[in-house]
Amino acid sequence: MKGSNKATVLTLAEKCKNIVVSNWQGYLNTIKTDAQGSKENIYTSKVKYIIRKGNPLIWVPEHELHNVNTIIDERGSFSVASPYPGPLGKLLKSMNKFPVRVALTGDVVPVKDKKAESAANYLKEMMLSEEKALKEFNYTVSGVLSSSNHFSTTRSENLKELIDGGENYGIYKFNLSSCMFVDGNGGTHEVDFEDMEKCKAGLLAPYSAKLIDGINQSEARRRGLILFCFIYLNVNARDAYMLSLDRKGFDVLGKVRNKVTGDEIDEYQWKQFRITFKEEAWDIESFCQQLVEMEEDAIKKVSSYSGLG
Repeated sequence: MKGSNKATVLTLAEKCKNIVVSNWQGYLNTIKTDAQGSKENIYTSKVKYIIRKGNPLIWVPEHELHNVNTIIDERGSFSVASPYPGPLGKLLKSMNKFPVRVALTGDVVPVKDKKAESAANYLKEMMLSEEKALKEFNYTVSGVLSSSNHFSTTRSENLKELIDGGENYGIYKFNLSSCMFVDGNGGTHEVDFEDMEKCKAGLLAPYSAKLIDGINQSEARRRGLILFCFIYLNVNARDAYMLSLDRKGFDVLGKVRNKVTGDEIDEYQWKQFRITFKEEAWDIESFCQQLVEMEEDAIKKVSSYSGLG
């Protein structure tokens, strides 16, 4: 199940689309303007958003300077990170690693009147649809998601404040003009704009935060990741966490021993590994089903090795 050729991983455009769909908050940057209208520096704040027809719809609190800045200059940028819920975020910080992210540039255009009303209604429908889906998932999916932190990993929970009437918002459409993929080491990779427009996010993407957290918060599932490293990659890992996932497979951070010589004391470091599926998992049900089958297969293989010993 290990693979390094292009067929086992997504294209950069697909990765970017999945990241943008998997999150619901990002950092919006607009050009700050003073009272005389001269452009100075950049104003940045964390905002919440949804994706509609391929573009981010961003809710900006009424008091934010973005509302003034975009009147003078609509140009802006938007940064969205791959979800890193719960223990994964702490681990990445300890490694001095960043979650991979997408840097978008484009125009921040206000959505007004009937279009704003339509956007608000779309948000409500999307939230209701997600809440319904979470209740109707089968036993296998529910088993994987049960360990996740419901509030911090559920889109509908995190977007409720946009419709509860507690604060007024301006709604903006982010018209994309360029896209950059930023890897965990801070390296940037330009993404072909046409590829970005053509590709679609996978059905897994909206649930990736819940899946990652559900697996990482479960000791049994993390033991499963350790077994995957051993059985499928021939890697002896002391610990393991799910880093990211997609329809072709998932990336694992495994704690493995450094190669040492002589009297040096054994040291461990975290390394990233890729595990691919036998068949592509096009939705959350097929992802969870294959994960469980892989766990069962790995346990059987380890038991057979033990029997031989």
